Amino acid sequence: MGDALEARMQRLEDLVEINQLFIDYIEFLDAGDAEAYAGLFAEEGEIVLGPGTRAKGHDEIVPLITKVVEGKVGNAFHIVSSPRIQLDGDTARCQVMWTVIEKDEAGKPYVTLMGRHFDRLIRENGRWRFLKRTGRLDIPTFGG
Repeated sequence: MGDALEARMQRLEDLVEINQLFIDYIEFLDAGDAEAYAGLFAEEGEIVLGPGTRAKGHDEIVPLITKVVEGKVGNAFHIVSSPRIQLDGDTARCQVMWTVIEKDEAGKPYVTLMGRHFDRLIRENGRWRFLKRTGRLDIPTFGG
């Protein structure tokens, strides 16, 4: 019974840490903190957000995200929802939905984009990190 209980506890801890990874991702993105954002990726971590929007490793991710959030910090916010996590030891496959909300000139919020991220995660140095994050745009544009 001890091994089974320990395995169940590890699973719960992994799920909580992975969910926190998703929360940290949007917090750092919305704050424009490219360094902290890049720190959520494994050493060989890769992000693919679309054609021409991909980076691998910390040294490529930081300038990419700096460019992506330029002029949007404080005006664009992300909501991440519906996480689906499949654990397999020190790796995981995940999918989350995301929604981007921006402010118009009058400060009124409106939804601009919706999509999903398909993730491969790895436990690296005892922490869950993105190994590969691939974005898909499901609804490209809303009026504002």
